[in-house]
Amino acid sequence: MIDVTVQNFETEVLKASLTTPVLVDIWAEWCGPCKQLGPVLEQLEVEYAGRFVLAKLDADKQQDIAGQLSQMFGVRSIPFCVLFAGGQPVDGFVGALPAAQVRQFLDKHVPSEGAVAAEAQADEAEALLESGDTDAALAKLADALAHDPGNDAARSDYVRLLIGTGAYAEAAAALEEPLAREPRPLHFDALRRWLDAIEFVHQDERGNWPIEQYDAAIAQNKRDFDTRFAKARALMAEGQWTASMDELLEIIMRDRKWNEEAARKTYVAILELLTPPPQKPGAAADGKSAGGIELTGKAAKQEDPQAELLSSYRRKLSMALN
Repeated sequence: MIDVTVQNFETEVLKASLTTPVLVDIWAEWCGPCKQLGPVLEQLEVEYAGRFVLAKLDADKQQDIAGQLSQMFGVRSIPFCVLFAGGQPVDGFVGALPAAQVRQFLDKHVPSEGAVAAEAQADEAEALLESGDTDAALAKLADALAHDPGNDAARSDYVRLLIGTGAYAEAAAALEEPLAREPRPLHFDALRRWLDAIEFVHQDERGNWPIEQYDAAIAQNKRDFDTRFAKARALMAEGQWTASMDELLEIIMRDRKWNEEAARKTYVAILELLTPPPQKPGAAADGKSAGGIELTGKAAKQEDPQAELLSSYRRKLSMALN
């Protein structure tokens, strides 16, 4: 529990809520219901074990902040509680609610115990991966998903690592749940297409063709889209992302609708794999793409070569489609 003032509001509430929800309890010494609610909130903070932070704001001593929050929610009485998450006020309630109702309120916004445990395990997996212990990192990510199957960031890392270690069947199994959703999440669709390209190389006889053999076949028929697509998948499987997109672009420019727009969808998948994942709240960019590809510069830099490359290939696709 912390006491909020004008001086520490930005740090202890706004910035702190980027990583952990903060419940601001607006109270006053003379307020009887405030004294009833206070112990309930303090007990719940202990019970939730760090899943939210309780911040007390004296309405008499901090009239400016209390007034602004009350005006924002159209509230004229206390006790009044405002929950901050992601640096913004997201919800609130008025009155000395019983513990059960406050729990219901908190559970709408505060991460579950499983989600917190999963996030911690995902962080441990990242550290293990950086130290070179891939097997332990995979185990931690599997544990994270067991605690919180809805943690898409952990699932994405898990699938990428499985693909990177050649565990293709396990990667396919881990993709089944998100790919069954409607709409189909773009990032998991991209991972599936990457996996499809790798499986193509292992299962199709053309997967062993040298590039010259593809080029010879294409030279005889520029509209041999099946061979062009096979070449693009082989390049994609090898991580030759831009070369793959260049080949896919040739198909798109000649017949964008070919094979249910397979070329365009695969091109978009590569762009997605090369795009850095969303930055964690309050964390610095890690310099890696969603496909596990090291970036030349940090995402925050204006002159990021990776960002320039992505922008260039997005423009090429736009021009081909228009």
